[in-house]
Amino acid sequence: MKHPEKINKTVGYVQAELANAEGGHDWHHIYRVWNTAKEIASHEQCDILIVELAALLHDIADSKFNGGDEEIGPRKAEQFLTSIEIDKDTISHVVSIIRNISFKGGKEAKAFSSVELDVVQDADRLDAIGAIGIARAFNYGGYKGRALYDPAVPPNMNMSKEEYKNSSAPTINHFYEKLLLLKDKMNTETGKKMAQQRHDFMINFLEQFYEEWEGKS
Repeated sequence: MKHPEKINKTVGYVQAELANAEGGHDWHHIYRVWNTAKEIASHEQCDILIVELAALLHDIADSKFNGGDEEIGPRKAEQFLTSIEIDKDTISHVVSIIRNISFKGGKEAKAFSSVELDVVQDADRLDAIGAIGIARAFNYGGYKGRALYDPAVPPNMNMSKEEYKNSSAPTINHFYEKLLLLKDKMNTETGKKMAQQRHDFMINFLEQFYEEWEGKS
C-alpha cells in the first residue's frame, strides 16, 4: 500500500469527523465504500492512493447535512490533505472526485472525468443499492420524517437538481427516482457485475413490499 501512514491519518480524521453522523452517511458507510473501491480498483489501471483518499473523504461534509453547501466537503478535504502533506496534484484530483461524485438527480453531465472517479463513484453507488441501500434509504427517510409510501404521490422522473435536493417524497419514490437507475450508470465492468445482483434484490424487495401493502403476502 502506498503511504500507509497517510491513509491511517485519513481514517482517524474521518472517524472523528463523522462520529455523530446520520446512520447512512457515517463512518461505516465510508468503510464500505473504501473497501469496495479497493476491490474495483484491483481490476483497473489507476492510482490507488487517489482512490483510497477520495473514498475515505468523499462524504466528509455532505451538503445534505450542511445547508446545501456543496463546497464544504471539497474545502474540508483540501485543508486536511494539505495538513498531512499530500502533493498538490493528488489533492486537486481527490477534490475533483469529491465535487463530481454525487448523483444530483442524474441529469448533470460530468464536469470531470478520470478512472479514479469512475472507481470511487461506482463504490459509492453500490452502497446505495441492494440490502444496504434499502436500509440506508429508509433510515434517511425516517431521519427526514418522510412517509414510507403514498400511492397518491407518484415518483417524479424528471426532477431538476434543485427539485431532487429539496424533495420530501415518500421513501419508496426514491427507488424509482434514483436507486433503480444506478445499475445502468455504473462506470466499470466490476461495478456493473456487482450492481446487477443488488439491483435484482431491490426489485424482489419492492414486489414483496407492494404485496404486503395490499395485505396479500
